Amino acid sequence: MQKTLLSIGHGYTAQALARRLHGAGWRIIGTTRSADKARDLAEDGIDARVWPGDDLGPALAEATHLLSSVSPDADGDPVLSALGAAIAEAAPGLEWAGYLSTTGVYGDRGGGWVDETTPVAPATERGYRRAEAEAAWRAIPGLPIHVFRLAGIYGPGRSALDRLRAGTARRIVKPGQVFSRIHVDDIAQVLAASMQRPAPGAVYNVCDDLPAPPQDVIEHAAELLGLPVPPAIPFEEAELSPMAASFYSDSKRVRNDRIKEDLGVSLLHPDYRSGLRALLDAEHGD
Repeated sequence: MQKTLLSIGHGYTAQALARRLHGAGWRIIGTTRSADKARDLAEDGIDARVWPGDDLGPALAEATHLLSSVSPDADGDPVLSALGAAIAEAAPGLEWAGYLSTTGVYGDRGGGWVDETTPVAPATERGYRRAEAEAAWRAIPGLPIHVFRLAGIYGPGRSALDRLRAGTARRIVKPGQVFSRIHVDDIAQVLAASMQRPAPGAVYNVCDDLPAPPQDVIEHAAELLGLPVPPAIPFEEAELSPMAASFYSDSKRVRNDRIKEDLGVSLLHPDYRSGLRALLDAEHGD
């Protein structure tokens, strides 16, 4: 029987997973919000659906695997609001289900370490919504759900290299601030590994081995490109939007032992240095 993944909110991360699964003969049903994007997905071999809009009931009935990448809003998780009953009905036929969350559910830890056993304590509205959505997905009876708490995502077209070239990179310095991050191809391999080793109810932190201050990443990317390192801007003087400033309200280091020990994952890009170098090499065809 052909494996079929229904990917709701088939964006940047899910597309990286699809590229990995296509080589193994999977069928991918992916949703997007616009007809134009659906056409683009179809050109990449995705059985594309426009949602909200199309009836996803038949796709749920055909799926062996389900992934949601859709962010919650002020009214909760829009996937569960619209499809919760249908997902519960389809649950017995699913081998695996995944929900992409964020390490933001841990809140601010003053630069300290967290792992999957650390109680959630979101410090932002965005983190609180994610924690609520996680709980809602895990509450669906019989659903073989796996929760993936993603660190800051980077990859082709979405990295410090691109911001530097565009002239939008800023080296904002907040003493003690540290983030974890993850290359999109490593997220894809973690998801694929989980599909091979289902453990319903499992929660996984998805991040690399080196939490680091954001200004260090910008500095290293500038050095790789041979560009001037942007000047340091104190956080208090950065004049960030409320959304941008909220990312600096959390400071923590995230452990990733579980993806290695339980899923057998060996990171392709264990730190931002190797990840950025690989992006640059790929551009040059190395």
